[in-house]
Amino acid sequence: MRIGLIGAGNMAAALARGWGEPVLVHDPDEARAAELAAEVSGEAVASNAQVAERADAVVLCHKPAQLAAVAADMRGQAKAVVSILGGTPLAEVERAYPDRPAYRLMPNVAAEVGRGVFCYAPGGRAADGPEAEVLELFGRLGTVIPLDEPLIEAATALMGCGPAFFALVVEALVDAGVRQGLQPAEAARMTVETMAGTAALLAERGLDPAALRRRVTSPGGSTARGLAALERAGVRSALDDAVSAVVGPPAR
Repeated sequence: MRIGLIGAGNMAAALARGWGEPVLVHDPDEARAAELAAEVSGEAVASNAQVAERADAVVLCHKPAQLAAVAADMRGQAKAVVSILGGTPLAEVERAYPDRPAYRLMPNVAAEVGRGVFCYAPGGRAADGPEAEVLELFGRLGTVIPLDEPLIEAATALMGCGPAFFALVVEALVDAGVRQGLQPAEAARMTVETMAGTAALLAERGLDPAALRRRVTSPGGSTARGLAALERAGVRSALDDAVSAVVGPPAR
């Protein structure tokens, strides 16, 4: 399956690097498109229309506000459309690309190293197009989780924004370690490897997070004191506020 990317920003680059295969790329910033294409031995093309003509599936990696303009540029030539546009329901994508199979996949940047998470919702004509091939393609970059589309915004707050939230936690732990005398490189390595190991325990052993927390925490011990400090500081409510801020107020 030949993939075309409309846009060469951070998420487009993460996808292309994760696949590690030649892709077609168009971006208004010609230098950025050329750089990404060269990195994966792909090809930067001159227009959105050329991407649509030559690709088996077009991945929309542009800004959401450009949906109608990009669709007009393609002149109805896209064979299948994969949208990774934030805050853009499938209904809007299907209006822009009528009579075309459309798929919505919300990714995160860990796709670059094959550990991404993708929330997936199919369009009304998904079965008329290369749905199996699209899912296999993105499955190579991590975990694909089918969801009812109304849940995608909440999911995006966890898996799409999550890497930034976790990175902030890493920053804070590293800074705290440095204040206690560790060298920055040492503190960073300890924190990142500990996060990776914890994630592996949760995923590979199927552990419940609360069970793992209890397993590490001895009554009255150092971990218990640290957890109590986190609870006093409102870590749980801060994360809840962060997710609510991303999702926005509930519909009335």
